[in-house]
Amino acid sequence: MEVNDVLESLKNGKIGVAEAKKLLSLYSIEKIEDFAQIDIGRKYRKGIPEVIFAERKQHDEVKKIIEKVLARSDSVLVSRIPEQDHRKVIAFAKRRKFKVKEGKNTTTLLIYKSLKQTGGTVGIITAGTSDIGVAEEARLTCEAMSCTCISSYDIGIAGMHRMFPVIKRFIQEDVDAIVVAAGMEGALASVVSSLVEVPVVGLPTSVGYGYGEKGVAALASMLQSCSLGLSVVNIDNGIGAGAVAANIANRARARRK
Repeated sequence: MEVNDVLESLKNGKIGVAEAKKLLSLYSIEKIEDFAQIDIGRKYRKGIPEVIFAERKQHDEVKKIIEKVLARSDSVLVSRIPEQDHRKVIAFAKRRKFKVKEGKNTTTLLIYKSLKQTGGTVGIITAGTSDIGVAEEARLTCEAMSCTCISSYDIGIAGMHRMFPVIKRFIQEDVDAIVVAAGMEGALASVVSSLVEVPVVGLPTSVGYGYGEKGVAALASMLQSCSLGLSVVNIDNGIGAGAVAANIANRARARRK
């Protein structure tokens, strides 16, 4: 029984306070053998689902964590899956009758039993095609947090005219927040932030070479931005960017109700 179901049952008199307390106590830290402790209550406390960082984990460990999380919650994100395990994780999830959402050019997966589109709206853009994988990680995170996403890729400042129709659509669709993924000099985040009234989350990517390579120049540029209303996450941190944007969007939607 999900937390909302417990509270509704208590409200409707189907269960008593003692039973409700017992059921709610199940939503706590779940230990898995000797290698993981799952924060089962995170989604109900913060609105952010459990995230499995699969890099350096054994495939069997990842499978056990997925099962434990989805026994108590409706979704889980699995990030940085080793290439040799990617298809194995998808096959495992489908054998267990879980649903899977994949992203373009990313090893992150959203595995779920059910998803609700009850949150706000997030716009997601990239400067270049090479930034898509990180942006897709942000999109999957937003969707796991019940947001609707509007994505548009490869609209960087090397051809700035490509950006304006996208920004116009974001304004028309009344997005609550925008994620901008950009490598190289990372200037797109500042430009977008200067044109819109909603919060912008800068997502520097490790695309780039030479001086300021591996996202360092993009991160520094976003942090030094003159444009107000821009916040910045770490290099390639698509999940962090998605979580911030979705939290903003969901709070904005809640206020509009």
